Amino acid sequence: MAAASGNGIDVHQAPVVGPALGCGMDIAVTQSATEETDAADAAADIPEYLRQVYWWAYIHPRGVRLFDRRWVTNLILWGNFVRLRDAAVAALGLPIAGRTLQVACVYGDFTQALLRAMAPGAWLDVVDVVPAQLGNLAQKLPADAAATLRRRDAADLGFASGSFDQVVLFFLLHEQPASVRARSVAEAWRVLRPGGRLVVMDYHCPAWWHPLRHLLAPVLRRLEPFALDLWGRELAAWLPPDTAPTHCAARGFFGGLYQLLVVTR
Repeated sequence: MAAASGNGIDVHQAPVVGPALGCGMDIAVTQSATEETDAADAAADIPEYLRQVYWWAYIHPRGVRLFDRRWVTNLILWGNFVRLRDAAVAALGLPIAGRTLQVACVYGDFTQALLRAMAPGAWLDVVDVVPAQLGNLAQKLPADAAATLRRRDAADLGFASGSFDQVVLFFLLHEQPASVRARSVAEAWRVLRPGGRLVVMDYHCPAWWHPLRHLLAPVLRRLEPFALDLWGRELAAWLPPDTAPTHCAARGFFGGLYQLLVVTR
């Protein structure tokens, strides 16, 4: 559902100004007749695990067009997309005030839902490593969106510590190898201000009676090879070892297959 890890090059230093971003110079949205060549060039500095495992879903333009359809995202989550989206947004606190960081673009209208829930004067930063993902999201946002899109590494965000009031990771961790996942969570925690809130929504081990348990395991092993890591550990176990949150709560969805983690620093 999402992908963010990379080299820290800003795509936008200013608010998004519309689907075309005002000109054809932005690397995230410039279109080319030779899109396959462009996709290969853009993938050159994307982390190897993303290029090897997820090129078909997040990097290739055809994959972006295929998967960013409402019925597809809902199908992937077994009809739960809207429910999970709304739960994650609400967990940030309504209305969402201050500065929020969304780590990784998300197929569907997750970012739009965040923006709709934001208080006047609030701001949203979205980071991702894949230019095609940032360009795709930019085209979905209105010209006056209170948002900035940046090309950044989830495991090395490049923001000052304590920069954000909220940080949200929506179906990102299952796409990362364990070492990258641990760094990403540590970075999300680092850039969160004291008293700020970290919200994570991702896969979780389903209940023993779940009818999809035995079906999903081989599917995830084939298509999402890092996802099964989340079946063996609670999401909270990926927080930095020295974390001392003031509040930590987890809630399961769809027979435990998905989990929402809310942590207050």
